[in-house]
Amino acid sequence: MVIQTELCLSLTPGVANRLARHPLLSDATAVRERIVDLCYDTPDLRLRREQVLVLCRKIGARCLASVSRAVLTDFAAPKCACPAHWEIAREAGEPARFDFSPVTERRLRQWLQSLHADLQVTFTTSFTRNAWLLRPHEGVRIELMLDRGWIICLGRRQALCEIGLKLVSGSPKDLFSLASELQTDFSLHPEAIARVERSYRVLADESLPAVKSSPVRIDAGTSATVYFRRIALACLRHLQSNEQGLRQGDDPEFVHQARAAIRRLRSAIRIWRPLLPKDFVSRFDPRWRTLAEQLAEARHWEVFLTATLPTIAADLPEGVASARLANYAQRRSVINREAVRSTLQSDDYSRLLLGFTAAVLALPERDAACLEARARALLDTSAAESGRLAAQLLAGDDSAADRLRAAYKRLRYALEFFAPMFADQSRRDGRVAANGLPELLARLNELARAVHLTEEALPGEPGEAIRDGLERRRKALLAELRAGSST
Repeated sequence: MVIQTELCLSLTPGVANRLARHPLLSDATAVRERIVDLCYDTPDLRLRREQVLVLCRKIGARCLASVSRAVLTDFAAPKCACPAHWEIAREAGEPARFDFSPVTERRLRQWLQSLHADLQVTFTTSFTRNAWLLRPHEGVRIELMLDRGWIICLGRRQALCEIGLKLVSGSPKDLFSLASELQTDFSLHPEAIARVERSYRVLADESLPAVKSSPVRIDAGTSATVYFRRIALACLRHLQSNEQGLRQGDDPEFVHQARAAIRRLRSAIRIWRPLLPKDFVSRFDPRWRTLAEQLAEARHWEVFLTATLPTIAADLPEGVASARLANYAQRRSVINREAVRSTLQSDDYSRLLLGFTAAVLALPERDAACLEARARALLDTSAAESGRLAAQLLAGDDSAADRLRAAYKRLRYALEFFAPMFADQSRRDGRVAANGLPELLARLNELARAVHLTEEALPGEPGEAIRDGLERRRKALLAELRAGSST
């Protein structure tokens, strides 16, 4: 079982100024330290690519050097009790000389020794830390660290203001309980990107990329609950990896990826529903659905504005109606994007992330047989449903198109989740996607939605000609789909 021992939460400087007056800290004595972290890498950043950190931490007159592996993690990837971490020795002066002999992984130690001459300070993190040892309950001790300072790289700086909570004794439930109590009084947000990775981005002056989902590992004998936990936390990573881009930029891909993350998460909840506690499903699924609907509204208007309108421009009659439609779509796109930003900056969203993670980590264990039986039944049922709806569509039932597209998405996510377990069935059912039908259905869905959005933008007679043109395109695509299936 994954054991969460640390949490990182960002906050504003104004909120940080009030933290020391919180009742939870009233009986604790603050320890104040000035800390400077020097991160070393090669000029071509080979350590970053291999997710290895060589760090020199200066605390007053003390200097502590260390090597860590796989440090570029985020909030949803729990920091466990036994990370790959080694304390090493460092000689004073520059260029620095490190003694890598304490690194017990032989290949890593030899690799670091071969790079020794190329190591240089890549970035500096300079901050003041106020730390309190809290005892919220008998037998529970949690260290709270408030870090305020700067990430400094090549003259560029990024402000740092965040809380770290470290479980010293007690259970992970105690850690999340304390975080939730603090969140009640302060605007705290689970930090999505590790401090090291943020520093590297400042160094490179990188723009944030939209992040796609990553495969989830499954081992022989993995229990149903453990696998659901891995998928759910991976979906959170997917979502949070895109939230900063959503808040700060206008690239539609961030909306698309955030929506896909929640869609995958809700599909997993649906698949595992018979094995999940009822109160878990009833508590969280409606909240994820609300956020998914808001992202969907933003995505629909962005697709309409950036993809649908340009492709049908030749069919749109020139004149006032066309200009009104484009202007309305532009306004709605901006309004919906601002609504999403407001939601992602809200305390409710931060509480949802923290509460959902705590609930996922606390789920009771289930056996592996339940997972395999559920997976096989779901794949068979989903494939049969898709086949039935495809037959209805090809037989002339136009209304089956949207239901078939939704069924294909559910089947696709299920195949992704369970592909390592049933390779033969996954290859067989994967041919569904290879025939191009999902792409045609997506285009049909866009055209059907475009008719609806045009009705909203230009109700009645003003938009009639435009809607007629969109409907002709939709029917032509349906005819193309059926003709292709009959050959």
